[in-house]
Amino acid sequence: MVTATTPLRFLAALLIGMAITMSSAAEQPARQLTSENAPISAQQCEVSEIRLAASELPAHPVDVDVSAKFVNTAGRSLEVPGFFDGGNRFVIRFTPPTPGSWNYTTKSSLPALDGNQGTISVADAATGRKGGVVVDPKHSRRFQYENGDAYYPIAFECDWLFALDAENADDIPNTRKLVDTLARQGFNQVVMNVFAYDVNWAKDPQLDPKYEYGSPKVFPFAGSNVDPDHSKLNIEYFQRLDRVIDYLDQKGIAAHLMIYVWNKQVNWPEANSEADNRYFDYVVRRYQAYPNLVWDISKEALGYGHNDVNYISQRIERLRNLDAYKRLVTVHDYSYCRRFPQNLDFVSVQLWSSELYSVMRNVCDDFPNQPILNIEHGGYERGPYVVFTGDYTSPEVCLERAYQCVFAGTYPTHYWQGAAWNVIIPDINAMDAESQPRLDYYRHMRTLVDKYDIGRLKAGDKKSSSGFCLHNNKDLFVYYVPKENEHIGVRLPKDRQGQTMTATWFDPISGTFGEPIKRTITQWPSFPKPEAENFAILIVQLQSQTDKNSLKNR
Repeated sequence: MVTATTPLRFLAALLIGMAITMSSAAEQPARQLTSENAPISAQQCEVSEIRLAASELPAHPVDVDVSAKFVNTAGRSLEVPGFFDGGNRFVIRFTPPTPGSWNYTTKSSLPALDGNQGTISVADAATGRKGGVVVDPKHSRRFQYENGDAYYPIAFECDWLFALDAENADDIPNTRKLVDTLARQGFNQVVMNVFAYDVNWAKDPQLDPKYEYGSPKVFPFAGSNVDPDHSKLNIEYFQRLDRVIDYLDQKGIAAHLMIYVWNKQVNWPEANSEADNRYFDYVVRRYQAYPNLVWDISKEALGYGHNDVNYISQRIERLRNLDAYKRLVTVHDYSYCRRFPQNLDFVSVQLWSSELYSVMRNVCDDFPNQPILNIEHGGYERGPYVVFTGDYTSPEVCLERAYQCVFAGTYPTHYWQGAAWNVIIPDINAMDAESQPRLDYYRHMRTLVDKYDIGRLKAGDKKSSSGFCLHNNKDLFVYYVPKENEHIGVRLPKDRQGQTMTATWFDPISGTFGEPIKRTITQWPSFPKPEAENFAILIVQLQSQTDKNSLKNR
């Protein structure tokens, strides 16, 4: 009897010529398969594994080609590459896109892995499981899940997330603490590296060593970052990284995974060498099945001595040829995105301008048919230690810049100096209240986004005397009112004059809504801004005086 374990919530394991036992991270009861062709149970939108074993291996088992073709009863097919997982084991990860019965046949250059067949019985997706993130086919500036539900990213940068528990063979307690906090605060995307080594800037002399994750002992290749053996991959490194990607998936957070990073002292193999291609292909083969995966070729893709746009373009093409699930692809480098948007599913920008709203609107004009993520808007919220300050460190200013991205019709990313790079404080709740980052501001943003389905509203139109507006040009108008304002005049459809509107103030700092204000719509309605030091949000909903089906707060 062979026991198979995995961090995945569902495991379909097949060891050739053996009966096996199944188990999962959710500690579901083990189930024994009595033959290699017994039906395997799985669930839509969950990652399942088919495990194959070979008694004889070549010198470089990572280079063995193995895949499986999955076909359902309706004729839909998916050919998924597998990967070497250490020992004598090979794995093919399958995330069923639909329920029902799926038959599979394996294909490999290694005879022991070739021609194996089986059936997977797939149940409906569990509540809350929505599939991968895609671009909305009807609205190319928006994201949605594969099941059609809206996906509005509020991202958080945590480059060294891989390192929090990378030296812990048994568990990921630090990862869970940080990820749980991010999930509670409304973040649904984490920007992270597969690997990074250390930063180039000076470190705070007051830094507590327990929060320092730079120069990690772990390494994705054999050897170490100081003395690497690029001819071999460290399979255990990736097995431990699996736990991080999977836990993000469990918490409903997309893993925005940057395959390379050029300015964090990583001793990479020579570009486009056999070792480089081996690493790149392995990452794509191993992680593509995760429905929460978003690909990013490289952080700082065209900087720090790596200025070959052809290399980045070839990496994208290589990835797309390998990725059976067609996960979204971007590049953490606006200079590349600006020149080659046709190669990408969405545009990532790094724009620090003080007049951010206008700048982001210009980007929207330049790329009218793609979602736009400001992956680095120059705001780096201060923490207990100075790490990298950028141009703005005030949590309120960082929030203001994030909202300007939102009202421009684009998406924000937040950096906190206590987690964005090599310094990570995983247990934020254990910090003194005065030292904790104001991540609650983004929980309030999530409340506003979800309540009014902000991602479905139109940006860029002049609908007020000042500030910015998101609207559906029918019955919902949401205004960003700058902190300098004392009043704001709003412009509403002329044909609604004389009808009733309901205005509600929202405080993005406290997350509270004011009392609804009902008024008759006039030619030029004006509202006094509540007394506060910061900007405010005004929600105006229109309704007919005789309409008994007035809009409900969503």
